Amino acid sequence: MTQRNYEENIELLNRWAHAYYVLDNPIASDEEYDTLYHEVLAYEDQNPSHVAANSPTRRVGGVVRDEFSKATHIKRMWSMEDVFSNSDLEEWVARVEKNAGSVTFFCEPKFDGASMNLLYENGKLVRAITRGDGVEGEEVTDNVKTIRSVPLTIAYEGLIEIRGEVLIKKYDFEAINAQRLSSGEALFANPRNAAAGSLRQLDSSVTAKRKLVFYPWGLGENSLVQSSLYEKMSFIYSLGFLAPPYRQKCNAIDEIEDFYQLLIANRESIEMMMDGMVVKVDDVNVSEELGYTVKYPRWMCAYKFPAVEKVTKIRAITLQVGRTGVVTPVAEIEPVNIEGAMISRATLHNFDEIERKDIRIGDSVIIIRSGDVIPKIIKVLEDRRDGTEIAINRPTHCPTCGSELLDEGTLIKCQNLECPDRVVNSIIHFAKKGCMNIDGLGAKIVEQLVNEGKIKDILDLYALKYEDMENMEGFKSKKINNILDAISATKNVPLPKVLNAIGIEHIGEVAAKELAKNFGLGVVDASYDALIAMNGFGVEMANSLLEFMRVNRDVVLRLFELITPTVETITEAQDNPFKGKTVVITGTMSVSRDEVKAYLESLGAKISGSVSKKTDFVVYGEDAGSKLTKAEELGVVTMSEQQMRELV
Repeated sequence: MTQRNYEENIELLNRWAHAYYVLDNPIASDEEYDTLYHEVLAYEDQNPSHVAANSPTRRVGGVVRDEFSKATHIKRMWSMEDVFSNSDLEEWVARVEKNAGSVTFFCEPKFDGASMNLLYENGKLVRAITRGDGVEGEEVTDNVKTIRSVPLTIAYEGLIEIRGEVLIKKYDFEAINAQRLSSGEALFANPRNAAAGSLRQLDSSVTAKRKLVFYPWGLGENSLVQSSLYEKMSFIYSLGFLAPPYRQKCNAIDEIEDFYQLLIANRESIEMMMDGMVVKVDDVNVSEELGYTVKYPRWMCAYKFPAVEKVTKIRAITLQVGRTGVVTPVAEIEPVNIEGAMISRATLHNFDEIERKDIRIGDSVIIIRSGDVIPKIIKVLEDRRDGTEIAINRPTHCPTCGSELLDEGTLIKCQNLECPDRVVNSIIHFAKKGCMNIDGLGAKIVEQLVNEGKIKDILDLYALKYEDMENMEGFKSKKINNILDAISATKNVPLPKVLNAIGIEHIGEVAAKELAKNFGLGVVDASYDALIAMNGFGVEMANSLLEFMRVNRDVVLRLFELITPTVETITEAQDNPFKGKTVVITGTMSVSRDEVKAYLESLGAKISGSVSKKTDFVVYGEDAGSKLTKAEELGVVTMSEQQMRELV
């Protein structure tokens, strides 16, 4: 076989594989494929320096890692706002149209799998990263290369992030579990868990056997010229990716609802698990104009499928003590299977809810679960009672530490700050992603450190030493050093991060930013009147903060000493040509766009993602595309990055 024959055979094998895995229309027999595959493999064994990047032999896996490394997405992977009814959808559409006018929507199935970001550069797959926290995930490129519906090369030369879902088809999931059962291995709870578990195999040859598929649903970094998301995704499918079984443009709510009902009607016949439908604004420029909240894009939502109801029986009640001391009752129920997940617990919210619904141990009840929403009891089947049911009494003492509980009516609280459950849960909250992000300090490790007396509160994290952990079970040298390094890395983080992490009831990420901006480190002494005067702050939030600081003021001040959080100084920009102006940035700059954006914002400019008649300036770099063209058509002032800096 010559090199030219080899390249032709690879092209033929890839065409056969694409027809089989993507088009679901085989054009060659398994025997033909296997014969040619082994001829290619033999040539590569003899010519290892000539192996093509898109050779199908690269999909068999075999790379074994010690651990996965972290990798950062070029553009953040956002989560979506959920809507659960037609009225919810109407409210969401009304918000969109209030800010953007009449728009067209792009609708497609919401598959229930593991989100993935594929980075292609100069036509080659260079990195595959799990969603992680949306900013940073795990790099699993070797494993993703084994997925047959992920092209190793594409006919696109630019830098592009292609986002999508890694899934296992329903019948492949059943086959995997049957094989695991015969081998005595633990079964996967549902196809999503199976897909996520398969992606996190340290041996990529294991992933290769799992028959994963990849469905793209969106884009991150890209320079595609299409202004319609529907057209952008059509181009992506043309590169060799799987297209969803259904997708549609919709101009009104009734069209969205009709498509939603179509998906529900075909839910069972579709090979992949779906938990809803995604609704997106189709015009990319309008989407950029709408922007984002702290948590979600304003231009996209998940219209979840109706909750699944099941009848089960309450076996017992467990009391959970949270980080703020609130005691939450949880029903232990006879396990039921809901959409592939075995459900054995359901939330009861509080004891007022138990009394209102007259819930008793031994009752037959209806529970619902929708997507990732925690299962809850919606109805007690009183006609099935036989007299053996047991009433549930309000607790008077903490189930963990035994101290007397404070009964506030709706909420029942443990006041003991040294209660082990409060300590463990407050540290878990402090360390988790979105708070202090102490990598490696998960729930089980926190429990182990507390139970073995190594730490008793958040402050003790900063006193941990190597020798404190070296003799603990499961703690090897690398693990210990990683934890200590992660704790040390929290020094000098922004103050809002700390305020969010210390777990003040009703104070989240947005409120923490407002508190830091208004009070800085003096937040420990903020007054009720000053808090109420803040935008978005209500009585409940103010009282919660004041009560927390009354009890924990000294602890918070000591924490500030240990971390020395940074406090952003807000100064009004001096007069300059960009102050109060709307600016659009496009093209490749001498530094990152984020740096240019931050620079212009420091001058008092408002940065927009799309060009309109309201745009004051367009600042362009190399390879500027449609935004620059549109600005010129609208008569918007345009200038190069260099001209912008000279003007300032």
